[in-house]
Amino acid sequence: MSGNLRLLGLDHGIRRIGVALSDPSGLVARELCIIARQSKQEDFARLNALAREHEARAFVVGVPHHDTPSGVHAQADTVRLWISRLAETTALPIIEWDEQLTSEDAKQLARYLRRPAQAPIDDLAARLILQSYLDALRDGLATFPLRGAPPTL
Repeated sequence: MSGNLRLLGLDHGIRRIGVALSDPSGLVARELCIIARQSKQEDFARLNALAREHEARAFVVGVPHHDTPSGVHAQADTVRLWISRLAETTALPIIEWDEQLTSEDAKQLARYLRRPAQAPIDDLAARLILQSYLDALRDGLATFPLRGAPPTL
């Protein structure tokens, strides 16, 4: 990929938002920070400030894709509502990405990195979500949204 393909990966949670950042080539994701949730207005302002600071081209948000009986409110519905509200505050594309098994993988990664057992792992989950999207993008299994598409040379 050519040009700047910095993306912010987000792991939405009730108390925290995990944030990850890709390198400019769009090949590797790393954890960036964990935002303690305040209000939607403050959370979105912080996310947009991080996007500006790191010159991100899009947000990649993990969405749980679990089978839920019809008529039952799922966590995915909550995340999609949050995404729609984030979209009102930014011109950047927002990519929904399956976060299946991310929490378990993040726990394993935390152990590998020797994080304390009770330490939050939201940033690691965001890293795994973003890396999964970057890998799919590289392998031609995902596309970058047209709005805000990365530059081509």
